[in-house]
Amino acid sequence: MTRYRESVRSLLKERLLDAAYEQVTAGGWDRLRMTRIAATAGVSRQTLYTEYGTKAAIGEALVRREIERFLLGIQEQLLDHPDDLGDAVTAGVEYTLRAAADNPLLKAVLTGSRGGDDDLLELLTTRTEPLLETASAMLTAYAEDAWPTVDAESRDLVVETLVRMTVSHVFQPTAPPETAARRIAEIAVRVARP
Repeated sequence: MTRYRESVRSLLKERLLDAAYEQVTAGGWDRLRMTRIAATAGVSRQTLYTEYGTKAAIGEALVRREIERFLLGIQEQLLDHPDDLGDAVTAGVEYTLRAAADNPLLKAVLTGSRGGDDDLLELLTTRTEPLLETASAMLTAYAEDAWPTVDAESRDLVVETLVRMTVSHVFQPTAPPETAARRIAEIAVRVARP
């Protein structure tokens, strides 16, 4: 496939996801209809089905895109604190918790699941491999460069702990974002430098 065709296809997929995002955030996942996505994006239903196939595939693509957006924001926070493990972790976790609390798609998924179809919530909570693996891979790559004095085993423990605890706080916050971030960072520092 030529670069031009790849670019056009990529733009089409983004337009379809934007249309789905708009509908999910306005009316919830259970009200999302393939025909409306196609109409909103200005394409035929066949084009939509050719690109994504199913509503579940669109949901997975929406979740993956939101994860990528979160990870870019987290990466910026980490890079702003290259010399201090605790400050970097605090900034990254706090960014994640605040961004998640303000994220229209996540809000629609969480509130929609209380009274409707929870397929999209399931993608985020029970089929978490893409979320955990993507976040862990990004953080591991960062940690290897930023924290070379931390041994590999401790670094792996820190990454797993950070990702899992942060995701847990996204779905069930127990403290304000700044408090949760500070606590998670303290755990990370203790594991990394016992």
